[in-house]
Formats: sequence, structure tokens, C-alpha cells
Amino acid sequence: MLAKRAHRLTITLVLALGFVLTACSSLRTDFVKKPSQALPPAFDTSSARYVRAELDQHKELSGFRLLSSSTNALMSRITLADHAAHSIDLQYYIFQNDATGRLVAQHVLDAADRGARVRLLLDDINLTNEDHLLDALDAHPNIQVRLFNPFRTRSPSLPSKIAQFVLEGPRLNRRMHNKSFIVDNTVAVIGGRNIGDPYFGADNDSNFRDLDVVAIGPVVAEASRTFDDYWNSDAAYPVKAFRETHATEADLQQLRTVLKAHARAFEQSDYAQAAFDELPHGASADRFGSWFWGHADLVADQPEKVEGGKDVPALRIGPKLGTILNAATSEVDLISPYFVPGKSGTKFLLDIAKRGVSVSVLTNSLASTDEPAAHSGYAHYRRDLLAGGVHLFELRPQPGGTQPMTAQGTSSGVSLHAKAAVIDGRYTFVGSMNMDQRSKLLNTEMGVIVDCPPLAAAVAQFFTKATLPGSAYKVELQADAGHGPQSARMVWITEKDGREEIQTSEPDATRLRRIEVDVLRMLPIEGLL
Repeated sequence: MLAKRAHRLTITLVLALGFVLTACSSLRTDFVKKPSQALPPAFDTSSARYVRAELDQHKELSGFRLLSSSTNALMSRITLADHAAHSIDLQYYIFQNDATGRLVAQHVLDAADRGARVRLLLDDINLTNEDHLLDALDAHPNIQVRLFNPFRTRSPSLPSKIAQFVLEGPRLNRRMHNKSFIVDNTVAVIGGRNIGDPYFGADNDSNFRDLDVVAIGPVVAEASRTFDDYWNSDAAYPVKAFRETHATEADLQQLRTVLKAHARAFEQSDYAQAAFDELPHGASADRFGSWFWGHADLVADQPEKVEGGKDVPALRIGPKLGTILNAATSEVDLISPYFVPGKSGTKFLLDIAKRGVSVSVLTNSLASTDEPAAHSGYAHYRRDLLAGGVHLFELRPQPGGTQPMTAQGTSSGVSLHAKAAVIDGRYTFVGSMNMDQRSKLLNTEMGVIVDCPPLAAAVAQFFTKATLPGSAYKVELQADAGHGPQSARMVWITEKDGREEIQTSEPDATRLRRIEVDVLRMLPIEGLL
């Protein structure tokens, strides 16, 4: 009897929530959404003419520059926006209303003032105080903002978000994780970085070690086609599809004032000085310098992946990347901040290792990760991977001071955020896809696969530096003398003051965090990680 009452109460609450959300919903279903496509490539500016001259010498190939430095990754985007003459298409999972987010917004707004058409497509899950910024930008006649797979109310409170998840969890749990920055359909930035302080080494608390590529050539047109697919998909809603009062020209003018004030403050910061000092030597697309050339494929999940239902491998990029990995003959280096291979992924990597291929993985340690839940999923498979010959490296936390391979600044910690793979010193993947169940089945992802040994060597160098004893723990199984391999203990090996140091439990992690992960490991949440 009690169980039946509880069941009826649950149904009543869900129906009540549904009624409230329907009554208060601000998302219209009768809005007009005009489709649009990427503008043709334009080569009528000095920077675009430089790009065309480079492409004329490398027919049918795409060119790449690796953005491993956070300051250079930011300033390259700023420089590209400043040279935009016709169009900017931006697609991001996160676009924060913070110092670097406002800086990017200002330069994009300047491009729109010069006449460039701007299309900004953002996932809706993380938008909080960004609403007014986006609404004001959308008031510009040359800027359109769309939200992907949005909540039914703008700026929902936490109770409202929870209520909507109760009713629409299968839909709202599927997010657009893609990241691209395309200018004049001639240059694109593709990789792992979102727009926000932590992704450019400018946060006071924690920052991310990440990778992007600047791309020119045929792969840019592929990126533009992918953007159009998402922009015109049923899951993309204009901000004006919501019933709230929308920003006016006056709001846009106020935003201009705010952005200019923030830009002046940013220019006076130590971070900006470090960025400007680095810029002349960095890898943007409008300055002469070396490119990595090779045949490349832009790989992207189809936007229909968020519709849910049965998994359709043809809609996602995992099988394409898996084909290249499975063909490896000598070496595979994988970089993934959230590494939850699952049973099938673990077997896949172990089968590669059994063929004599050296398989190495760099991921976050428990002390460096910003997602303990993901680490709990990874911990399930760590011992099996090690026993099967897979080499595991976990990033050490890097508190304070200047961080290696990131921007110059004073952060309290660095987490790995790069997503990349190097196969046989020839093929490279750089993109947004983590090697976990969420990226595989729930989120949409994108990236580039490039056949170019020099680019592979550059990413492999990133991997090597990040896995040095001072930067990462090497995780191993060590058997006690006189005991079999089943009794081998897991150890973390690093260096301290030039001497090898071995620890037998998750190093540098607080007791509270270890308890948290132990609890999470007991929960059936792997499919959500």
C-alpha cells in the first residue's frame, strides 16, 4: 500500500511539474528560423591572399599550426577576428561572460560593425550570466545567436533545471560539445578549447592544458558544412524564440561601453602583457611561417545524434577514429582528460597492445581532475589496462607559479583538457572528443584527422613533455617477491628533487576526494560519464 501511494505521489509531482513548466514555458514553437549557409571563401584581404598563396603551393592539402600555448590560442582567435572581412562562424559548448569571453565578444562585435556576418551557435547547458551578453549581441543586424538543445525557459533557476531534467532528461542530457571558430570560410580554429578564462590560462583558480589547431585549405570548407548542419538543425533555436523581452539597440550600445571598459582593464593586466609579448612568435593564420601540410578529414557527429533512441554508429565519429587506431602497427598515444573506456573500449585497446603496438594514455590524476565522477569510471578499468600492457600516465597537479605548456600566470592548479591521438607517428587527431561514454553516445563531437608525420611529431612532443616524471605520474603494477601477478599492487611513480618517488595510493589527493570517488565507483553511472 505504501509503495502504491509513493508511486501515485511521484506521478502527481511529475504531472504537476509538467503543468507548471508548460504554463510558464518561454520557448515558442511558432518562431521563424531562416536557414543560412556559409559564405563562399573570400581572398580579398591581405591575410586571405597570404592563405591563398600558401594553398597554391600545396594543392589539395590542408595546412595546420598547433596551438599548445594558452596565450597564443587566445591571441590567434583575436587576430583572426580582427582580419575578418565577410563572416565569422563560432560553435562552442561554453562561451563564458568573463575577461577573455568579453574580449572575444568585443572583437567579434567589431567585425560585425565592419560588415562581417556573425553566426554564434552555443550549447545551452552552461549558460547562466551570459544571457544578457548574447541577447545584446543578437540585437546587432549582422549578428545572429542560436542556442542548441535549450531548456524551455531562459535562465532557469536550479529547481527549474531539476524539474526539466525530471521530465526531459533523455533530451537535456545530450549536449553539443563541438568547438570551431571559422573566419571568412578560409581559416578555422578546431580543437578542445571553449571560450573562457580557464581555457586560456587566465583564471585565478584553475586552468586547463589544451590543444587546438589553426587550419587552412579544404578542411575549412568541411568545417563550414558541419557548422551549417548544426546551425540549420531542428535542435538549434534563435534566442528570439524565447518570449522574454529582447535586447534593443540601446542595450547593444550599453554592451559596447561595458566591453570597451573591460578591454582597457584587460590590456593593463600581466596576462595581456605576456600574450602580446608572445604574439609575434605565435602561430596565427595571417603571418608568414611554417605550416604542417597533409591530407585531412573533418570528422563530426551528426546533429541528429541528440535525438536519442537507439545508438546509430553512422551518426558519430567514433567508428572512423577507431578504424585508424585499429590499423596501428607500432605506436598509439592517446590524450583524454576524461578517460572512461568501458568494457568494449578496454578490450579494444588491449587487443591493439596484444599485437605488439605500444599503447600509451595520458589522462588526469585524481588530484588534478576537475571531474571526480569521470575519474571513478576510469578507475574501474585501470588495473585491467595495466595488466594488458597499456601504459598509463596521470597528470600531476601543478599548483601556483608559471605552468608548463600553458599561459604565464599564477593559477592554483592545472587540469588536462586536451583531446588528441597520435598513431604510428603519422596520423593525428585533434578535437573535442573525450574517450569516455558521454562523448561516445550522448554528446556531439568534432575534430580533424590529419595524415602528416611532422604534425604527429609535434603532438607527440606535447605528449612526451606532459608525461615527464615532473609533470605526470606513471602508473604501474608491481608484484611483491614470491607472489603472483594477481597480487600486484598499483603504484604511482614520479620524481621529487631529482629522485624517484613511489606512492601506493592516489597521490596528492585529499582524503575527502578519495572517499568521494570510492562512493561514486559504487553507483551505476558509467553511461553518463
